[in-house]
Amino acid sequence: MINKLLGIKYPILQGGMANISTGSFASVVSNSGALGVIASGGMDKDTLRKEIRVCKSKTDGVFGVNLMLLHPQIDELAKIVIEEKVPVVTTGAGNPSKYIESWKKEGIKVVPVVPNSTLARRVEQYGADAVIAEGCESGGHIGPMTTMTIVSEVVQEVKIPVIAAGGMCNGKQMVAAEILGAQGMQMGTVFLATKECPIHENYRNAILKASSNNITVTGYSIGMPVRLIKNDMSRKYLAMERKGEDKMELEKFTLGSMKKAVLDGDTSNGSVMAGLVVGQINKISTVEETIERLMSEYYSEWEKIGEKYKTKRDENR
Repeated sequence: MINKLLGIKYPILQGGMANISTGSFASVVSNSGALGVIASGGMDKDTLRKEIRVCKSKTDGVFGVNLMLLHPQIDELAKIVIEEKVPVVTTGAGNPSKYIESWKKEGIKVVPVVPNSTLARRVEQYGADAVIAEGCESGGHIGPMTTMTIVSEVVQEVKIPVIAAGGMCNGKQMVAAEILGAQGMQMGTVFLATKECPIHENYRNAILKASSNNITVTGYSIGMPVRLIKNDMSRKYLAMERKGEDKMELEKFTLGSMKKAVLDGDTSNGSVMAGLVVGQINKISTVEETIERLMSEYYSEWEKIGEKYKTKRDENR
């Protein structure tokens, strides 16, 4: 399982969520036995360095940094994770191949998020330690494939460990991912419903109140689909897409929308990103309680499967 490769207690990674996954929050996750991940999206190089140091000061556990490869300062951020001796780097929104060798030389574990098996094979060739196969059930920026299809496909195409992401918030889903061949699971939305998550209370309440049919996807028309909770902003955005507004106008409309939701609590005009599992989340827990629940359910489900298998085997004898 991925926990042995990364040096963590449980095979769970907290997804990097822009404007949310701070150094302090990542430290709480790492202290609870999973991999806490700082999200560099929305940070400049000085802020990222500061957040890494905050995380180090609050945990002795392994943590990671998520780097978005479209970030305007990506070259500087790629150096900072080396200078600050970050144990694990996850990447998104592109191909990290040109950075992998330099990270690996410094002992950094490199785990790219991949939307398809083509990129998975490519980063494996360049030395990635594992890949995160993320399905479109995830919150935020999404790819075209479902978790079930992308995980099973990527597992067949690479020899390195595959981590499943998208549509997971309980032990049953973790077991399902493992049966598909995944050796770990990345989750984001489930961590939004924790007491320590640094989001506005309105955002947290929106997660609790939402059902799966309250979720929509914007941005298909410009090739940048984002999964989020339906609100006034998403409805206006979709109306603009139907009218054929160009990419510049659409980006202008959503400028700062994530911070409106996360920091200001404006869940009507902000971007309340969340995955399809929101309909299965109905309470706020601590990070530690959430991880303990996940692992308890995970072990319990495997025991049930073992018992069912034994019964079926005996019946067929």
